[in-house]
Amino acid sequence: MLSNARQSLYSALIAIACALALGAPTANADTSAREVLHSTSVERRAMTLLDRAVTHIKAKGEAGTAAFNHGPEFIDRDLYTYALKTDGTFLASGGGSAALVGQNVLNEVDLNGKPFFREIIEQAKTFGGGRVEYRWFNPADARGEPKVAVFRAVGDVIVAAGYYPPRATAMQAKVLLRDAVNAMAANPEAALDHFQRLNGPFIRDDLYVFVVRLSDGVFLAHGATPSLVGTDAYELISPDGHHIVRRMAEMAKKTQDGETEYAWRNPVSGKVETKHTYFKTVGDTLVAVGYYRR
Repeated sequence: MLSNARQSLYSALIAIACALALGAPTANADTSAREVLHSTSVERRAMTLLDRAVTHIKAKGEAGTAAFNHGPEFIDRDLYTYALKTDGTFLASGGGSAALVGQNVLNEVDLNGKPFFREIIEQAKTFGGGRVEYRWFNPADARGEPKVAVFRAVGDVIVAAGYYPPRATAMQAKVLLRDAVNAMAANPEAALDHFQRLNGPFIRDDLYVFVVRLSDGVFLAHGATPSLVGTDAYELISPDGHHIVRRMAEMAKKTQDGETEYAWRNPVSGKVETKHTYFKTVGDTLVAVGYYRR
């Protein structure tokens, strides 16, 4: 069991990590829980699977890890659980990593040479659990992609579940923008509220809607970082040094719609990536949706 102090430290680190992934200001005491806990459907599935597996190991001990190899209750479509010991011995897996069972994985590395199992073990020993990103082969599309492991320690057994952060497509971004524009045209007040509902129809994995008032540049809605609402979007500068919203507004005032690319933090991966954004005007507002290019 973790001491109260270590448990508090672990909880704080996880909250900070989530906030950074959102690009949210960690020092702002007014940052709401819904901003910090912005999660995707696949991440929620992984956490549900992990909770189920941890409960099982608490009841059955190390011998219970054998159920991960074949138990359907520990597999959710493309997600599965696996287990290893704090000494590096890989115990069980319901997925492609089953080939590692019985091996010591302390020196196993991902596609970029990162010893991620060692990192998992170190976090588990120190904090009792955590989250590690690495690059792994994705059998769904036969390519190496970023993957996230969430894990917790139960004694000297570490239980984990991994998932590939979802990637939206250009078509999905265009469809979401169409729906957002229609919602704004029908009932602006209701639409702005819906755009920021964490479990609503306008936040889909790494896709979200943001709305800016053209006359003064004020953010009226932002699905990934609601703390931006009420701030001056025209003063917002991207990590590569551009006034991105001001540029969109200048284009939109001439053509009523358009598209642009810039660097921005992906709320799912937590990394700065190239974002391609489509936008349209509805009255005095700019409505926009972007997707992150692979």
